[in-house]
Amino acid sequence: MKRTERHHLKENEIAHWVLDAKMQIEANKNTIAYGALGLLVIALAVFGTMAWRSVSASRSTALLADAMTVAESPVTAPVAGQAGGLPSQPAGTYPSDRARLEAALPKFQAVYAAYPGSAAGYVAQYRAASALVALGRADEALAQYRAVSEQAGGVMAAMAKLGMADAQLTAGRFDDAVAGLKALVANPGDDLPTDGVLMQLGRAYRLAGKTSEARQSFQRVVDEFPTSVYATEARRERDSL
Repeated sequence: MKRTERHHLKENEIAHWVLDAKMQIEANKNTIAYGALGLLVIALAVFGTMAWRSVSASRSTALLADAMTVAESPVTAPVAGQAGGLPSQPAGTYPSDRARLEAALPKFQAVYAAYPGSAAGYVAQYRAASALVALGRADEALAQYRAVSEQAGGVMAAMAKLGMADAQLTAGRFDDAVAGLKALVANPGDDLPTDGVLMQLGRAYRLAGKTSEARQSFQRVVDEFPTSVYATEARRERDSL
């Protein structure tokens, strides 16, 4: 059974349930107490809301899964045609990273446009922003990252703030990226590893031409997080400066 057909079936089941309940109320309206009727109406409202949320969540998750499938599809060269025929692209693959991103981007955009404020919507918006950065559209990406950082909360908001810095660095807005990363380091939380943010801050300083500050950031990783997975890389970055 197709996914759309399952959705329609679920919606029809809900509609039939509500209709049956309504018919029961009409048939016994002279004997049902107002209090019981009120409870039934509330129960119907709660049930309908929960059912709609379940259907909505399944739809948004399915759309997000479809977009993720495209974003993570293999990149392969076209296959040569037989007997002088034109080359063809194997099904489910893309000839380049850029082609794959360009195919995935509208799918991610469709998810957060259809389901704003949902968990799937925020993930899709974040992934769309990442794709925009990779496609060289940093200003558009920055707007999407900012929206997620202000609305999503939790780890998605924290990741979006890191994404904003990445977009700013791509756009050459080094001072803005440094300011944002410094704020994340100054206000550490449970959602982002401080050593990882320090590494990003060091790279931002380096791109901004602030060698001394970059070295200090890498040194902090070495001194404060000696067992970090970034420690070896931090030493290499520090020594290269």
